[in-house]
Amino acid sequence: MTRLRAAAGALNQTPFDWENNRQNVLDAIEAARKENVSVLCLPEMCLTGYGCEDMFLSLGLQENSLAVLKEIVPYTHGMIVSVGLPLFHRSAVFNAVCVIVDGRIAGFVAKRFLCGDGLHYEPRWFKPWPQQVRDSFEIDGVEYPIGDLVFDCGGVKIGFEICEDAWGSARPGGNMSPMGVDLILNPSASHFAFGKAEVRQRMVLESSRAFNVSYVYANLLGNEAGRIIYDGDSLIASGGELLAVGRRFSFLPSLIASAVIDTNVTRMKSARLASFHPDLIDDNPLEIKCAFDWPSIDPELSKPAPSIWEHSPNIKEEEFVRALTLGLFDYLRKTRSQGFIVSLSGGADSSAVSCLAALMIDFAYRELGEEGFNKRLGYVPGLAEAKTQKERVRRLLHCVYQATRNSSDATRFAATSLAEALGAEMTCIEIDELVDRYVSTIESALDRKLTWQRDDLALQNIQARVRGPSVWLLANVKNALLLSTSNRSEAAVGYATMDGDTCGGLCPIAGIDKAFLLTWLSWLETVGPAGLYPIPALAPVTHSPPTAELRPPTSMQTDEADLMPYRVLDVIERFAIRDKLPPREILQLARGQFPQYSAEQMIEWIKRFFRLWRRNQWKRERYAPSFHLDDENLDPKTWCRFPILCGDFQRELDEMS
Repeated sequence: MTRLRAAAGALNQTPFDWENNRQNVLDAIEAARKENVSVLCLPEMCLTGYGCEDMFLSLGLQENSLAVLKEIVPYTHGMIVSVGLPLFHRSAVFNAVCVIVDGRIAGFVAKRFLCGDGLHYEPRWFKPWPQQVRDSFEIDGVEYPIGDLVFDCGGVKIGFEICEDAWGSARPGGNMSPMGVDLILNPSASHFAFGKAEVRQRMVLESSRAFNVSYVYANLLGNEAGRIIYDGDSLIASGGELLAVGRRFSFLPSLIASAVIDTNVTRMKSARLASFHPDLIDDNPLEIKCAFDWPSIDPELSKPAPSIWEHSPNIKEEEFVRALTLGLFDYLRKTRSQGFIVSLSGGADSSAVSCLAALMIDFAYRELGEEGFNKRLGYVPGLAEAKTQKERVRRLLHCVYQATRNSSDATRFAATSLAEALGAEMTCIEIDELVDRYVSTIESALDRKLTWQRDDLALQNIQARVRGPSVWLLANVKNALLLSTSNRSEAAVGYATMDGDTCGGLCPIAGIDKAFLLTWLSWLETVGPAGLYPIPALAPVTHSPPTAELRPPTSMQTDEADLMPYRVLDVIERFAIRDKLPPREILQLARGQFPQYSAEQMIEWIKRFFRLWRRNQWKRERYAPSFHLDDENLDPKTWCRFPILCGDFQRELDEMS
C-alpha cells in the first residue's frame, strides 16, 4: 500500500458547547468516511473550542472534554482521526491532540511551542511539552502514551505540528524527517487576517517540500468565541505540490477537504537527496506502533479547486466582506439575537455595517439553502415565512435615521435609499425636542446659555448621545443586536461619542481603518462580491465627504477638517502604534508618502494624532467587542495594550521642531 486518502476538517466550534462541538466532529468523520478517507486531521482544541480562555483551568472542562472524547472514539473504526483537546496532566494543562486509530486511542501528542503574542495567550493556560519526552496518561485505568510522539500506523508514519509548532525555526518537523515520517498533520486555530491565507499556503507547501512529506493543515471555521474569525483554511500538500484547498469562510458547521497522497513518492524524494540521513534506531521510544489495515485507493490525481473569488484583483475587499459576514452570522446565532439594529446616518460607517448585515443574509442563504438557513436561525420568529432576499433582510435588519436640525436632506436620502435597496425596515426619528430638553436643563443648572463658541464639543456630543437610548430601546423590544459603527481610525483619535455612536453590543468595523472602508464602499457600489452583486444605492454615500453633521450646517463640518485626511491619519497610526516609531521618524516617512503637504502641516497632524491618541485610551477600553481583521488592531483586550493615564509625548514631539 502506497496510496492513501487524507483529509483536513474545518469545524465551526463554540467554547464548551459540548453537544455542538461533538456533533460537528462526528459529522466531519462521517463526511470523511463517505469519501473513503483513511486519515482525518481535525482542528486544534476542537472538542472544547479554542477560545475557552481561563476556563481551560477548570477541572470540569477537563472532565467534560475527556467524556466527549470517549463518546467520539467508537465512531472512528477503519480510520485514523486526530482530535484536539486540553489535557490536565501532572498538575499542568497541555494543548494536546488525541490520536485515534481504528476505534482505539493510540496516544496523545502535546504542543511544544505555545503562542503568546498578538491575540494569543497560550502560556497563561498551557505548559509547553519538552522535546523528545514521552510519558503516560491514564484514562479509566488504562495508560496511554503522551509526548513528542510519532505513530507508525500499519507502516505509515504520522507526526504532528500543532499550529505554532510549525512557525518557529526549531520546529518538530525537522526532527521527524530523519525518522522517516510520511505524513505531518497540523491541527490549528489560526485567526483570520488579511493576506494570511497566502502565508499559510506557502508554509504548507514549503514544509511538504523541505521535509519530503505529505502535509495536512486543518483550521477552525467561523466566529468561534466573539472576536476572532477563523476562515476554515484547510490545505493538503505533498512533496511541494498543493493537492487540496478547502473552501474558506463557509457558513456550514463543518466541511472537509481531501486528497490522495502517495507515500512512496515522498520517500523516494528523500532517497534522492544527498543531505538526507535517516535515523537508524531500533525501538525508538517516541515511536508508537499501531496496527492498521489500509484500504486500496484508486490512483487518482487530486487538484485544488479554489473559490471563484480567491484570485480576484480585489482580494482584500473580498476577504473583508466574507470574513465580516461570517462573523456577523455566527455572532447573531450564537447570541440567539433575533436580528440587527443599525443607527443608519447616511454616512460611510453605518452604511457599511448595514450592507454587511444584508450581505450576510444573502451569503448564508445561498450556501445553506432555505432549509439549512432556516435551521441555523430557526429561533427567529417569522423568518421561515420570508421567501425573498428583501423579505429576509426586512425580518433581520432594522435601520434608524435620527435627525436633528443639523442633519441634511442629503444624508437622509442616502440612508433611506440605501435601506430601501437592501430591503431593511427603516424608521426616521426627529430628536431635536429631546436634545433641546437636555440643553435647557443644563442651562438652568449653570444659569447661562450654551453657545457654539464656548460649548462646541458638548453641544455636538449631546446630539450623538440622545440617539443612543432610542436604538437601545428598539433593540431590547425586538430582542435584536445593536451594532455600533465606529471604525479603527476614529478609535485611534477618539473621534466618537461614548454612549452615542459607540452604543452597541458589537462593533463589527472597529478593526478596520477608514481609508480602506471608503475604498471598499466604492468597490461595493460598482463591483461587489464575486457571485453576488454591486449596491449602486451607495452612490450618495461614496460621493459625499464623511461628516458627523453635529455642528450647524453653516460650519460645513467634515471629519477630515476636524482631524486630518484619513489616509494621512492611517499612515501615522501604523507608524506610531504598529511600528512604535518616534515622531521624528514618522515625520520623515510620512513626508515621503505625502510630499504634497508641507513639513509644518505634517508636524501639526502628527502632534494632533499623539495628543488625541494618548488621551482617548479610556474610550478604546469601552468599545463594544470587535472583529480582528489584521495585525494592526487597536483592541486593548486582545492586541494593543496602552495605559489609560500617561505623559503627553512632549519631549518626543519637540524633537520634530
